Amino acid sequence: MGAMVLITSANVVTRYLTNVSLAFTEEYSVALMVVVALLGTAIATATGRHIRIGVLVDGRSPRARRVAEGIAMVLTIICFALLAWYGTLLAYDEYRFEVLSNGLGHPNWLYTGWLPLLSVVVMARAAGRLIRLLHGEEG
Repeated sequence: MGAMVLITSANVVTRYLTNVSLAFTEEYSVALMVVVALLGTAIATATGRHIRIGVLVDGRSPRARRVAEGIAMVLTIICFALLAWYGTLLAYDEYRFEVLSNGLGHPNWLYTGWLPLLSVVVMARAAGRLIRLLHGEEG
């Protein structure tokens, strides 16, 4: 997050003072935003702070809330498994066809490769939470 702030601030200051944009900042900011979002998702999933629809679980018994949380973790694992699979296919295609980024001409798979890797991290955190729920450690 700090790196995003620094490079975006540098771009704003440079553009303001010289009317010239630092092209690399946008590419790196977008890539870092994906990394930060997926790491935040992994943390929120592991700690049970993910987005919920309260009307479906509030007022239910602790057991029913735990069941709903377990279902949410299974669905999270499925969702991020799909994201990891298709993200891997995308990164592989970009590697195979030597796709370059628009701004800097870097290999694009260097950016898209983070998507499947961090999706696996989210899946692992969801699986850990699911195991804790099944053992009754959380709820």
